[in-house]
Formats: sequence, structure tokens, C-alpha cells
Amino acid sequence: MQETLSIFPIWVLVIDYVLGMIMWTLIGRVAMNIFMPVDSDFFFMRFFVKSTDPLIRLFKPITPAFIADPLVPLYVAWFFYMFRFYVMPWLLGYSVMGMLSFPLESDIAAALYEFTKGFGN
Repeated sequence: MQETLSIFPIWVLVIDYVLGMIMWTLIGRVAMNIFMPVDSDFFFMRFFVKSTDPLIRLFKPITPAFIADPLVPLYVAWFFYMFRFYVMPWLLGYSVMGMLSFPLESDIAAALYEFTKGFGN
């Protein structure tokens, strides 16, 4: 996290973390929908549905009708991915697209590495 803070301003990290959490929540809804219906009483599924339904309604005008309902959250997540990968670096003035390198995922990967590096010995 310290390396990320030294590379990016805090407002960039906040925006990326929020957009990243939204994107992964939408992907989580698709993954949970593989195993259980949308109207399930399981608390994780209720959370995914309740937190992502407003976004799915917001993107409904630009969602093609041929996309199967269980895959619509993945389609919406794709917009968040594209924004994080292309628009954020452009707004920050990078000349190479994708330069932002997903700070949320980088921090999670670094934390996992730190957590697991002692298991190899």
C-alpha cells in the first residue's frame, strides 16, 4: 500500500478502489448466480443483488436485449473495467493506456504475497 500511495494521489486510489469494488461486486453476483437463483435467501446473494440492482437499472438503456439476464452484471462490470483501464490513465495524463495498473488488485496481490511468503519455508 505504501508503494501505491507514493505513486498515485489519494483521490486516484479512492476512485479506483470504489470502481474496483463495484466491478468485483458485479462479477461476484454473476459467480454466485451460477450456484443459486437471484431470489435466494442466502445473505451473500441478497447483498450482491441489493447492491448491484441499481447499477443494472442504470445501465439498462445501453444493455443489449440479447444478453441473458444472468450475464447482464458481467456486461455492466465490463464498463467499470474499461473506465479503470483506459479513462483513469487518460485523465491522469499518462501517454500509455493501462498505465494505472489497477491499484486495488495490486495492493491485494501484494498483501497475499506478504501473507503467504512464510508458508514456503
